[in-house]
Amino acid sequence: MYQVSTFSALSQGVYDGVSSVGTLKQYGNMGIGTFDALDGEMVCLDGQVYKVKVDGTIMAMGDEVTSPFAMVTFFDADQTKQLNNVNGLSNLTSLIDSVIPSNATMYAFKVHGNFSHVKTRSVPAQVKPYPVLADAVKNQSVFEDENVTGTIVGVRFPAYMDGVNVAGYHCHFISDDRQFGGHLLDCTMDNGTLVIDQTDRFTMVLPGSMQGVSAAKANSTVVSAIEQ
Repeated sequence: MYQVSTFSALSQGVYDGVSSVGTLKQYGNMGIGTFDALDGEMVCLDGQVYKVKVDGTIMAMGDEVTSPFAMVTFFDADQTKQLNNVNGLSNLTSLIDSVIPSNATMYAFKVHGNFSHVKTRSVPAQVKPYPVLADAVKNQSVFEDENVTGTIVGVRFPAYMDGVNVAGYHCHFISDDRQFGGHLLDCTMDNGTLVIDQTDRFTMVLPGSMQGVSAAKANSTVVSAIEQ
């Protein structure tokens, strides 16, 4: 897993882009994130990076566009499971919890299927001085659609990485026709396929430095914070 910045930094309003879409593509073909100034939701699927704008439209992004927070990986299927009658996002995450082998590592996953209902959001570009994330999302746009075929692109991080990323699940969505998507708030799925990629290696670049940080260094930072 290759990650740009930390969720703690994003939460505090660090929204300036530090890594280009072109760079992200060098490290993965699947992932999620946002764009410079918190301008919309990122979905990276099959090597193409899309922006879900605050008005709900979706654009394929060029390599020069930058991101302040993103995570990508070269997706390699380790587990596959057929799903039916998924009643809500919490039901979906519980199903994933029931099949993953360990809570102590990272996972990327995709769920492609037929959704009877999907609820998403996107956030507008912010203006400096940037507000903290909790205030920025107060101006989010919420979208809902029914009977849509598409893909959930998500990650699951272990509890000990909270702050480095979001502990637990973080999911985005994009429809097959590229007309609907965003940060996933809820969904109901008739049927689909879950594919999981287990990942035990982590590289991070920090805002302002663009220097690689190994998993060991990232973990030692978290441990130090806990010990204090």
